[in-house]
Formats: sequence, C-alpha cells, structure tokens
Amino acid sequence: MPVVDTPKALLIIDMQNGLYHHSEKPYQREQLLQNINALIAKARQAKAGIFAVRHTGPEGSPIAKGSQTWQLISELSLHPETDKVFDKYSPSAFHGTELNRWLKEKGVEELVIAGMKTQYCIDTNCRMASSLGYRTILAADAHSCMDTQDLSAQQIIAHHNATLAGPFVKLQSSNDIHF
Repeated sequence: MPVVDTPKALLIIDMQNGLYHHSEKPYQREQLLQNINALIAKARQAKAGIFAVRHTGPEGSPIAKGSQTWQLISELSLHPETDKVFDKYSPSAFHGTELNRWLKEKGVEELVIAGMKTQYCIDTNCRMASSLGYRTILAADAHSCMDTQDLSAQQIIAHHNATLAGPFVKLQSSNDIHF
C-alpha cells in the first residue's frame, strides 16, 4: 500500500529579537536560524502552512507588544503576505489564539515545530499539539535555548529531545523533514 502524505504545517515559535539577539546567545544560534529557514523553504515549496508566533509579555516587559525586542527576527525567511504571524500570551501557541482553528481549516494533521525556548514554549507546544491530536514532529536541530544556572543549553536540548520523542513527537533532523 503506498504511503500517503498528510497535510503538514510548520510552527515557528518565539524567534524574537529579545531572545535570539539577547546578550546570552542561544545555543548554536546560527545553525538554529539556518535550519529554520531551510524548513521554511521546504514548507513554502510544498505549499504547506507556515505559522510564526511571538510571545507577548506585559507592558514594561522586555518583550512587550510593539517593542523592538518583541518583533520576530528579520533574518527569518518569512513572507508576511502569505505566512501567518500571530501573538501568544502564554507558553502555548494554542491557548487563547486561533491556531487550532487555522490548522483545522487547512486540514493539517501533522505539525512540525521549531524555535525557542526548548524548556518552555517548545516543550509546551509539543505536548499541546499531541494532546490535540496532531502528529507532531519536533525538528531536533531547530530548537534552542540558553544555558541556565543548573544545566547547559546542550543538556536541556538533549533532555527534551529524549523526553518528548515517542510519547509526544516524532523526532527528526531538519534535513529529514519533508512537507
């Protein structure tokens, strides 16, 4: 029986100036950006939906709505006229947004997740997408974070790749993901 591709979409999380260009640089940030842009190109070529979300903090916070640090980084290969950019106010891109409705309208069954920060919004959205019934792919080499007091970013990423793989996501490298 032939393998039938299911409709997929790409969800890019929190690739914002205040995180990506922070004084504490994300782990392997140049590779992160390169891999996300490669995923964008693949999704665009396949005419898959591309969704980019930015975390919105309260007024006066480093990522307050409208601030320069709140903006998505200009290095992303997004097309504002065709790609959906939206805001979230919690770690989940689904909570309090129209993301689930937009995905359902497009018939999306499989969601590829990439972006920042691994231990917060990447983790949350992998679990949420899975619990909402999406076959979820985590781009193993296209999410990142910064070192913490207790763990290096490399350890955090490895831990989340291992923890999420299987019960919540299919873990794949950016090169192996196809739309």
